[in-house]
Amino acid sequence: MKITSFLLALCLIPFAILKANTPDTNLSKQMTNHMKTKKVLFVVTSFDQVPNGTKTGIWIEEFASPYFLLTAQGINVTVASPKGGKAPIDPKSTKPEFNTESVKRFFGDATAQEKLNNTVALKDIDPSAYDAVFYPGGHGPMWDLPENAISIHIIESFYKAGKPVALVCHAPAALKNVKSQNGEPFVKGKKVAGFTNSEEIAGQSTGEVPFMLEDMLIENGAVYQKGADWQSFAVSDGVLITGQNPASAELVAEKILSALKTVQ
Repeated sequence: MKITSFLLALCLIPFAILKANTPDTNLSKQMTNHMKTKKVLFVVTSFDQVPNGTKTGIWIEEFASPYFLLTAQGINVTVASPKGGKAPIDPKSTKPEFNTESVKRFFGDATAQEKLNNTVALKDIDPSAYDAVFYPGGHGPMWDLPENAISIHIIESFYKAGKPVALVCHAPAALKNVKSQNGEPFVKGKKVAGFTNSEEIAGQSTGEVPFMLEDMLIENGAVYQKGADWQSFAVSDGVLITGQNPASAELVAEKILSALKTVQ
């Protein structure tokens, strides 16, 4: 019986080796290695206080969730901001009711915190060195990114190169003054999502923004898309990826990941 079992085991070894080297397994390994060569630029706000005195900044869930999803695949993330240095976090986004698993993980992760505490100044960024760009939201980006010439150049450069351009929640405000090659508003004719008027009103935060994001996108000719308030919703239009609200951050990151798989 022992000899029979031994012989059976010997017979099965080639099949085990064959299974370990199936095309699906090899493809998975190749894809993982492919992702490890990718670099994603995160562009965050430097703006920390709106005119009425309310503290603002990055909505931390919108940074944390995509950061952990992408870095888990071996992707290298660089974080940049208009001023460089420490980027502000909206204190409201750290309240218990918004304390998601990603947020908890962020505040326990020294490397992730270091990324936000020591951002690279936008002026020192070479867009050609990255494979995709992602803008987390919060009210901060609505104040310092729409008019920022370097941010505008970065978005135009990535799009022209056919690289993913992703923004979530209030961050599509950064598209306000971006132009297409024909000089028209970049968003004109494109499907775009972003924080809705109804969500802004429900959040009682209309006094904390310089304009209503939904209105701006529509006025600039976007084919504005939205889902139910506070629910995950994101759309892609070519390499442009946009999400509606904090709940959409992970979905946007998943779309970035899918897009990167097609980028050589």
